[in-house]
Amino acid sequence: MSDVVPYCGTPPLPGDLLHRFNLDPILIAALLAAAVLHVATVRNDSARSTRAAVGWGVAAVALLSPLCALSVSLFAARVAQHMLLVLVAAPLLASSLRSEASSRALWPATLLFFAALWFWHMPVPYAATFRSDLVYWSMHVTLFGSGVWLWHALLRGRTDRGAVSLAAGTITSIQMGLLGAVLTLSSRPLFAPHYFTTEAWGFTPLADQQLGGALMWVPGCLLFLAVAIRSAAIVWQRLEPARS
Repeated sequence: MSDVVPYCGTPPLPGDLLHRFNLDPILIAALLAAAVLHVATVRNDSARSTRAAVGWGVAAVALLSPLCALSVSLFAARVAQHMLLVLVAAPLLASSLRSEASSRALWPATLLFFAALWFWHMPVPYAATFRSDLVYWSMHVTLFGSGVWLWHALLRGRTDRGAVSLAAGTITSIQMGLLGAVLTLSSRPLFAPHYFTTEAWGFTPLADQQLGGALMWVPGCLLFLAVAIRSAAIVWQRLEPARS
């Protein structure tokens, strides 16, 4: 690790982790304001308001809990933080929005999420997030933002574009699974910030990286595949009248 202290602080030891909440007042205020404003826009719809509240709650857990500090020590914890944001919080927030997605948004959203996911899990950009708070927040904003945009396009798009949603969901499942597989099956550790921070947690740097890859590979692949199957069902339903 360099002399620069990462945004989430120094690498924690196991006995200290439960005391390492992120109490950044600016972040807490921003999350609270976003949650209040979002819930207010859907307050007349109990299902949407519940999803919005839970979505922002999950985002708060990812960013404010001791998971933030643990992500300084373990690559797997950083991946878990990202998966909470893009696989749990993002679809909850996207599905709670009142607006429908533009028919032209799906492929740009798919490509942006693809680029953000791969870019921030490459060794050099990843290491840069430990040296600069600006880069750290650029990572979270682009990953989370592109995740919400993609889920909005997949879940709130026009039902007559089921075939396009099927293709986008399948591609996203494949590319996320591929990145997870690359990280899991790698024969050497790739992420320098964790070369000397994993031992206290009972991992080698390679085992930590492989666990992180598996956390991305399986849940990400399955969830986006499920959305693709949902889109396939919509396509099938539209074809049924023509077949009868």
